[in-house]
Amino acid sequence: MFKTIEWKENRVIILDQTRLPEEEVYRTFDDYRDVAQAIKKLIIRGAPAIGVAAAMGAALGALHIDTTDPQVFLSRWNEICREIADARPTAANLFWALERMNKLYQQNIDRGIPFVKEALKKEALRIYREDIEINRRIGKEGSVLVKDGDTILTHCNAGALATAGYGTALGVIRAAWEEGKQVEVFVDETRPFLQGARLTTWELMKDNIPVTLITDNMAGHFMKEGRINLVVVGADRIAANGDTANKIGTYTLAVLTKENRIPFYIAAPTSTIDLDCPSGDKIAIEERSSREIIEINGRLIAPEGVKTAYPAFDVTPYRYITGIITEKGVATPPYHKTLPELFDGRAPPKH
Repeated sequence: MFKTIEWKENRVIILDQTRLPEEEVYRTFDDYRDVAQAIKKLIIRGAPAIGVAAAMGAALGALHIDTTDPQVFLSRWNEICREIADARPTAANLFWALERMNKLYQQNIDRGIPFVKEALKKEALRIYREDIEINRRIGKEGSVLVKDGDTILTHCNAGALATAGYGTALGVIRAAWEEGKQVEVFVDETRPFLQGARLTTWELMKDNIPVTLITDNMAGHFMKEGRINLVVVGADRIAANGDTANKIGTYTLAVLTKENRIPFYIAAPTSTIDLDCPSGDKIAIEERSSREIIEINGRLIAPEGVKTAYPAFDVTPYRYITGIITEKGVATPPYHKTLPELFDGRAPPKH
């Protein structure tokens, strides 16, 4: 089984997702700046995986701060966190992970720099292990929504490649399959970076789960034909009212499901929920390079110099979302009431 990311001998090892499906290449990083660039360049992607990479990158940076002066250490630590935070603006898990690492730093710095370095490394590894377990719980919570014989449409990649392992949206599908339900999955390409075509199909074929690849503009046709029973996608940030940012094209699918009376589910850990963000209008949407639109594998598919627009994410309004599947249960409307209840009176994660 492949590993999306791991920590080994004080280095971060990441499966290069830009090389899939042609090659399964693992890259080793011993500098936090390179980890930040791996996040920025989509070598690793998917909100939960970005959170794990951010934590590991921060721990890696801390290990290499060569000082015995707490003030100098603090200055360098803040710089490391800022550089990693700048890598991707939309994924809530990145900021959640850095906040968690920073909180641990503040709680332990009085115990000395060697202690805090080791504590930060252990915390990053704890975030990694927790993510895998959380994904399995998401799968278990969501699998009850899947019936034997269902055909599920998913968008982008919210599988093991987008997490520390198992997956969120694909975790729901995996759990249903492991329970013996005979499901089939429709995967749209997810232009322009083709995460569905390159990554999700690769994962599902490894697990021998029946998968059919379609282009993004075919989804409505198959919904109208009655071929799709439900849609399950991941999320990069969920606002307090349930508005959800996910890969560009998700909103289009949600509108189509409403028209065709098909359930539309989000699958994400509670660390993706940002209760400090009142609605989707406040979610920062990353704009990416036009080269990703006009080129595929380095080959032009449009005239050089054509004007482009490339928001990497869109926001699906809460009214289109049937339920939000988390490791703590499935939230249903009204989300401004049910999302806070997932935290059982405990403070929600900071972003």
